[in-house]
Amino acid sequence: MSEDLCCEVQQFLYREARLLDERRFRDWLALFTEDARYWMGARSNRYPKTSKAIAILDLDRYVEDDLTKEGDLAIFDETREDLARRIARLETGMAWAEDPPSRTRHLIANIEVTTGQRPSKVTVYCNFIVYRSRGEAEQDFYVGAREDGLQWVDGALRIARRKLILDQNVLLAKNSASSSESGSPR
Repeated sequence: MSEDLCCEVQQFLYREARLLDERRFRDWLALFTEDARYWMGARSNRYPKTSKAIAILDLDRYVEDDLTKEGDLAIFDETREDLARRIARLETGMAWAEDPPSRTRHLIANIEVTTGQRPSKVTVYCNFIVYRSRGEAEQDFYVGAREDGLQWVDGALRIARRKLILDQNVLLAKNSASSSESGSPR
């Protein structure tokens, strides 16, 4: 894999973050393929099998993984059309949780780019922090990891799928990311 590809992917992700921070949601939506999927699973607190804090009665049924599997209930499981509806709602001026609008800062780090069998598709792993503030005192942080499936469409990178994993398992924000009126479509 070339350094040029890594640089191009990084610049794409940085541009996406800037578009969200500038509330340019229609431009952000244009970065997605028509059949894009946007997914965020939930976390649960799990004790390891070796824990001395609890007794696990049936080790054969115990699941140590703390992440929701795709196909299970998720915080989001949306299409490009779903994201477009969120943006349209924000544009109506009737999204009460965004009056006044939130201010966000999206930080992307630890970007790792991998290519698969087809040169037109790229998988990107990265970590993120989203800081959101609103009004006088509301402040929220979202921290986690992301896996993006990017592909070239008409010579430009586009997001075909996004999988988000938050480090926190409870969202405390008043208008959390799972709300239809969150500060950004994501």
